[in-house]
Amino acid sequence: MTVDERRARYRIGLRSEWIAALALRLRGYRILATRCKTSAGEIDLVAIRRKRLAFIEVKHRADVTDEEAHAAVGPAQRQRVRRAAELWVARNTRYRDREIGFDLVIVAPRRWPRVIENGL
Repeated sequence: MTVDERRARYRIGLRSEWIAALALRLRGYRILATRCKTSAGEIDLVAIRRKRLAFIEVKHRADVTDEEAHAAVGPAQRQRVRRAAELWVARNTRYRDREIGFDLVIVAPRRWPRVIENGL
């Protein structure tokens, strides 16, 4: 992969995360963190809605079914997000009593983002 291809993918990732955050805000979520880095890895979005704290992985795909969406995040990545979430909650103790969810948002061109609650 060339440097230009990496930059293009990075920009697509940033744009997809921005679109996902907008869609979540319209659903009533408050975004607490974006691209949150921990020693276990990165969490794309951390959001809260009512008593539910969601750790969200954003995927940009051309067009996917629900089965393909779940397959887009492998077991190692799911485990990484869960470990990173534990570290995030340990650092942000006021959210310890919240219900925790691990969500997936699929962003596809010219389509509304699809939010899959507990998709991880």
